[in-house]
Amino acid sequence: MNLTSETFSKALEDNTVLIVDFWADWCGPCLKVAPILEEIANEYNVKIAKVHVDEQQILAANYDISTIPTLMVFENGIPVKTVVGAQHKYYRDWE
Repeated sequence: MNLTSETFSKALEDNTVLIVDFWADWCGPCLKVAPILEEIANEYNVKIAKVHVDEQQILAANYDISTIPTLMVFENGIPVKTVVGAQHKYYRDWE
């Protein structure tokens, strides 16, 4: 699911865990993270959404995104965790 400034709030209304991937198509590490996120979504029953930072600059700025990939975990619409940079699938600091 690709999010825009218009659809971001609606995505947060869902009371599930949502991982938002702030990315760009020119970012090599971003492209490497994408399939790992799909695996995580399937294994842990979480939703994944993507925000293309070049196309959604205001939205990225609203969340102080200065480095990509940046992954933000939202629970009940509230950001609870931020991970900056490409990480291994079994990154321990998710908890």
